[in-house]
Amino acid sequence: MSTSTDALTGTLKNLPSYAAWSAGYGLIRHADDTRARVLELVARRAGASRERADDMFAALAAADRLASAGMWLVVHMTYANRVDLSGAPLQAADFKADPQGHTGGALNMVPAYAGYLAANVLTGTTRSWLMGQGHCVAAIEALNALVDNLSAKQRPRYEFGDAGLSRLAQDFYSYAVSPDGSPGVPLGSHVGVHTAGGISEGGYLGFAEVQYVHMPLPGESLAVFLSDGAFEEQRGSDWSPRWWRASDSGAVMPIMVLNGRRIDQRTSIAQKGGAQWLLRHLELNGFDPFEIDGHDPAAYAWAIIDMEDRLAAFQGMAADELDYPVRIPHAIANCIKGYGFPGAGTNRAHNLPLRANPRRDDAARDEFNQGAARLFVPPGELQEARRRFSCHQAQGRVREGHHALAERDVGLPALPEPRWSLDETATVSPMQAIDAYFVDVVDANPRLRVRVGNPDELSSNRMDGTLARLKHRASRPEPGGNEALDGAVITALNEEAVIGAVLGNKAGLNLAVSYEAFAVKMLGAMRQDILFARHQRQAGRDPRWLGVPLLLTSHTWENGKNEQSHQDPTLCEALLGEMSDTSRVLFPVDANSAVAALREVYRSRGVIAALVVPKQATPHYFSPEQAGAACRAGAAHVRPPSARPTVQLVAVGAYQLRECLRAARRLADRGCEAAVTCIIEPGRLRVPRDELEGRHVLGDSALAELFPAGVPRVLVTHSRPEPLLGVLRRIDEGPRRLRALGYVNRGGTLDVDGMLFANRCTWAHIALAAAELGGGDAGDFLAESELRAVGNRGRLEDLY
Repeated sequence: MSTSTDALTGTLKNLPSYAAWSAGYGLIRHADDTRARVLELVARRAGASRERADDMFAALAAADRLASAGMWLVVHMTYANRVDLSGAPLQAADFKADPQGHTGGALNMVPAYAGYLAANVLTGTTRSWLMGQGHCVAAIEALNALVDNLSAKQRPRYEFGDAGLSRLAQDFYSYAVSPDGSPGVPLGSHVGVHTAGGISEGGYLGFAEVQYVHMPLPGESLAVFLSDGAFEEQRGSDWSPRWWRASDSGAVMPIMVLNGRRIDQRTSIAQKGGAQWLLRHLELNGFDPFEIDGHDPAAYAWAIIDMEDRLAAFQGMAADELDYPVRIPHAIANCIKGYGFPGAGTNRAHNLPLRANPRRDDAARDEFNQGAARLFVPPGELQEARRRFSCHQAQGRVREGHHALAERDVGLPALPEPRWSLDETATVSPMQAIDAYFVDVVDANPRLRVRVGNPDELSSNRMDGTLARLKHRASRPEPGGNEALDGAVITALNEEAVIGAVLGNKAGLNLAVSYEAFAVKMLGAMRQDILFARHQRQAGRDPRWLGVPLLLTSHTWENGKNEQSHQDPTLCEALLGEMSDTSRVLFPVDANSAVAALREVYRSRGVIAALVVPKQATPHYFSPEQAGAACRAGAAHVRPPSARPTVQLVAVGAYQLRECLRAARRLADRGCEAAVTCIIEPGRLRVPRDELEGRHVLGDSALAELFPAGVPRVLVTHSRPEPLLGVLRRIDEGPRRLRALGYVNRGGTLDVDGMLFANRCTWAHIALAAAELGGGDAGDFLAESELRAVGNRGRLEDLY
């Protein structure tokens, strides 16, 4: 500090407001380093204004009281059915028969969130927030209720007062369900869509860590609360300094709540050496870490403001003055799990810190009442703290429930007319067509920040144009290579980290590309976002971020040369199990349908879509108009039916369509009329499971035109056949009318034809299935050598 700052802090120490705050409150105490940091912060922000300094110290004193009251309310949410703001001891009947709650973690999160609220008051700005440990939601909900920062569904129910706060406690883990099967209360065990300001459930530990650096735009700030347990759950957050750039990144202030325990064991950090080990680890990975007192809201407030100021200094520097990766400040909040209540520091603190249920155990009831009394804030002091934190209108800022990331609204992008494939005789790689169109979309939307998630080889997957245009993001770009400091391609051999980049970039334009087999590792992260977006829709608050496409290529059928580990359609099957209006799965079959499918995704909001796309050249199946119609409807005829076809061959996937057309030609040559229909998006044809999904699926009349009743069908699918049979129940008239072929878990070092043969999906197997459905003789359609091949007695070469 400068001499003038030293003098000013000396003056500040003599203020009664400083003395009142520095004395602490209840169990909250202010360490020497916290007091010194706060004095320096107030000197810097208030200058010579005593009135401003008094306001800042008063706000911090109010934060102490809010934190204490928040912890008091958290333990009531776990154990009690009744909240008494007078502080009177609770009786046996006031307690829950079945208490639940991740109480220790929530108690530790209370000072953190109180510090975040205090930082906003101190600077007059509303930052965004993200909590990776979503199971600690009681801390957020408790403090939100105390400061009237409630969502529309919560506000009338949890109004401040004995009745509203008692209802908050009663609703927590009430397991209430509505008649339609939806949750019966606007409160859950994790961050939910009714949590004011909530943007992620935080149920999958570790995914906030790989997303947060990609979330805020320049000029925005994000306070991130991280779990030390998540550190051993998911790698990738260590790379945040690799991705942050002053030119296109907002301020991110990561804070790890280091309480050292997870469920019934110490965290790996605690086992390796605690905070000192973590400091060294973070330093080696490009952070500038420091420790704070995790029991003190003032320490959190100071850390958030200080980290933001340090990043602002980077953003004010010229590009040639910065040496990337810049050291991102990172706070480590040391605390005892469950601090402030009996059972702190024990394994019990993870869930239920008391030794028994206070409803049935006198000693546990006494222990609860004594522990709660130490956290109690008298009504007058609590009301004054609430008043201090209700200054949004005076400061001209939004409430925390409406922070920038929570209100993200991205306008639909400009979608230029594609360079369609018009030569019906040409074969074109669908991935190359997508590559060319994506570059055009990027160029047409310079206002949108771009993130391309790439866990492996972008060039191998035919995305050369994208790579040349956007380049790998690298701190030390290789001369002459496809690398740049400001590259938009986030490349790491870690599927979770790269999908985190595109899921985090909800302010911009995104694309992820992966080998199909390896993208399965992205499922948890994708499902978390799918569920949160779906719940927003159900709550009447449609998410407004642009659809995120994931290209699954080098896929099961064309990646045979790399053994069966590379032959896995699991991800598309799993995503088809989610609600199809939010989790879309598309199977384009040629260049035009691939581009049309990508356009469909970018025309949508709040959707995550897997596009299963061949990278090898495929024939021309659809004109531009036909491709657009097929993607809008979810299916289209490729070989239209006659008035009454003998059989309908239904393909899901490009190679499956190729084989169906070959089979149809053979059947036609033998006098059997076969229609061929291609399903682009199976989820559009399913039996809807609720009203929202019902708006997405194809109506009965349109479905009947594509799949007329009474016609035998052979379904040939990219995936395993069983999941698709469930999805396509509306066109399944039973095993005597429908036969399904697909991936049956056979593979190895094979080419495309070998994969088809191994999984009994060749044109000949399709023709055999059609003959069997029609009750005909297979010998009428297949030669003797072909019959031996499909009967496992011949050779692949007999079919091609």
